Amino acid sequence: MITVINKSVLTSYRFPSFQMLAFGQMLTTVGAVIAASSDLGFNLQGYIFVLLSDFLTATNGVYTKKILGGHKDIGKDGLMFYSALFMLPFSLCGMGFILSYSIMLCTQYNSALTTTIMGCLKNILVTYLGMFIGGDYIFSVTNFIGINMSVVGSLLYTYVTFRPPVPVSRPVTNI
Repeated sequence: MITVINKSVLTSYRFPSFQMLAFGQMLTTVGAVIAASSDLGFNLQGYIFVLLSDFLTATNGVYTKKILGGHKDIGKDGLMFYSALFMLPFSLCGMGFILSYSIMLCTQYNSALTTTIMGCLKNILVTYLGMFIGGDYIFSVTNFIGINMSVVGSLLYTYVTFRPPVPVSRPVTNI
């Protein structure tokens, strides 16, 4: 939802089938709120940090696409240089650089929205695997329903975003 708002505010991008995209985003958001409402391991500080991370990640994706699309003088190498320079004090790990570079390439060749959706699909897999593997998931019916609503909304949103355009057929007239 944060990426959609950022992208509509910061660029002139128009979404296909706006009603279905909005429904998918609303279902995802409502599902997340329902799941969070019965989170038995609730931690306010954790939720604040996650929302801040979501906002900053979405803003980074939108600005990366905007810079790569409009500023030919900086290019992907210049963008990577300045991103790495800014991140250097925070992360001295080589994998952080590789992750940043792969995210930047994904955004360059696709869009900020595509990069976000791929991240969401990865998170869906991690969510379901974490329920069974991690051992720290505390089951509640409300939480489980909310998680599944959010997953269905994400999948609907992904389907509407990536489906091929329907060709417009013209009526045939006999002369």
